[in-house]
Amino acid sequence: MDTLALILSIIGSLNWGLVGIFQFDLVAWLFGGQGSVISRIVYTLVGLAGLWCITLLFRKGKHIEGE
Repeated sequence: MDTLALILSIIGSLNWGLVGIFQFDLVAWLFGGQGSVISRIVYTLVGLAGLWCITLLFRKGKHIEGE
């Protein structure tokens, strides 16, 4: 779940970078506009992934054996 959340968060951050630098929304372009159902699902999943990633900040680190 953590890996999926990180991947979606990275996709979202790249999309926002494109919006900020080039005024180009890749998700909207790929899926038919910001209001399309698929775009809204992607935006929702990215938002939920971002919320999930907040939990990563408060977890205790996993220790590797031998360190």
